[in-house]
Amino acid sequence: MLVMILEQVPAALRGELARWLIEPHPGVFVGHVSARVRDHLWQRCLTRLRGGRIIQLWSTNTEQRFDVRCWGNSDREMVWLEGVWLVRRRPEMLEEIPVERV
Repeated sequence: MLVMILEQVPAALRGELARWLIEPHPGVFVGHVSARVRDHLWQRCLTRLRGGRIIQLWSTNTEQRFDVRCWGNSDREMVWLEGVWLVRRRPEMLEEIPVERV
């Protein structure tokens, strides 16, 4: 299983991915392809991204049963911690929350 999430990319890139995967929601692509095709799609996206963002997740033999790679700026980042993928908000993107003194 392969899932690709694209944000702020050219429409032509989305059209190219639609040849290989289905798009159940705008910018979200799902399918079942070989590792070679998965890597080819990743490289195609990197060459045509133009400042957008991409996340690619695929099934593999790990504890969580998937692996992930990301490219582009986002307010979230994937962190590999002790063999498990976690998602965290980037510290520079967090807003300061005012604290009221009592």
